[in-house]
Amino acid sequence: MAKAENKYTYEQISKDLSEKKYFPLYFLCGEEPYYIDKISDFIEKNILSDEEKDMNLTILYGKEVKIEEVISAARRFPVLSDYQVVIVKEAQNLKRNIEKIEKYAQNPLNSTILVICYKYEKPDGRKKYAKLFSEKGVLFESATIYDNHVPKFINDFCQKQKIKIDSKAVNMLTEFIGNDLSRIVSEIDKLLIVKPKEVDIITAELVEKNVGISKNYNAFELAKALGQRNILLANRIIDYFGKNPKEFAIQPALTTLNNYFLNVFFYQRLKQKEENISVDFAAQRLGLNPYFFQMQYLPAAQNYNPTKIREIISEIRKADARSKGFGGIFSDKDILKELVFSILH
Repeated sequence: MAKAENKYTYEQISKDLSEKKYFPLYFLCGEEPYYIDKISDFIEKNILSDEEKDMNLTILYGKEVKIEEVISAARRFPVLSDYQVVIVKEAQNLKRNIEKIEKYAQNPLNSTILVICYKYEKPDGRKKYAKLFSEKGVLFESATIYDNHVPKFINDFCQKQKIKIDSKAVNMLTEFIGNDLSRIVSEIDKLLIVKPKEVDIITAELVEKNVGISKNYNAFELAKALGQRNILLANRIIDYFGKNPKEFAIQPALTTLNNYFLNVFFYQRLKQKEENISVDFAAQRLGLNPYFFQMQYLPAAQNYNPTKIREIISEIRKADARSKGFGGIFSDKDILKELVFSILH
């Protein structure tokens, strides 16, 4: 077993696992489930051989077991193997009693690799059991990544898959999906399957065709139309949404609009601090492609002053509340129509 450190990154954990440096305790927690799944899946698939898994791999679910059953499983010894692996998925459902793991964590078996997958939140760092996992094993927090880091994640993932992706496709996936890493990976995996074998790049056209983004009538193009104050196009897109409700979901659209105008707002803040800021520098700070930043975001920064941008962001949040039933029942089309009117006037 390897010696524990205080803090671990996903990259360090992956490196240790690939080098067969194992710990008796892994507590994987946080709001971003993607990295939690990646680590637990690797442990499940790679530490034990297929023959060893029959007797030495235990998968438990927090909704179905009690913490006492987890402890009992962890205290067993492996059968004809150096290790046994116990993985507890959905462990956040054990949070009322999870402190009972403390006694086991004080003296864990070196022959057991216990993995706790505690998604969408993190434990109270003041609790003794959390400190014990950190001292004697791995306590890893998988935090939600910032929106402006998503393009790098997409590019890095595609590079690992040995596939190119053009900048417009990156921006479309970012704007349409946001920072849901699991869904981004799922959509890219789908694109790798459907793309022609002779094609070595993911294009915007491939994304448009297979990720449910209409080339001319989607939330990304609506944001662009609003940024340019193109009233006719903005209303055409809303009309299309109203006539094709199966192809349109208001929540992703509002997220796209919110992210778009937040980026415009952040750019205006940068401009206030440094009047002669370059497009390339601003795009880099916002995590955007310089070409698309100039084409898509600069017009909005010129067409709307900072006060209006703040009002727009506030209106988008009100629209989000209405879409969830607050203040009455409204159709998605009516919510968007009212929002677009308030943005343009």
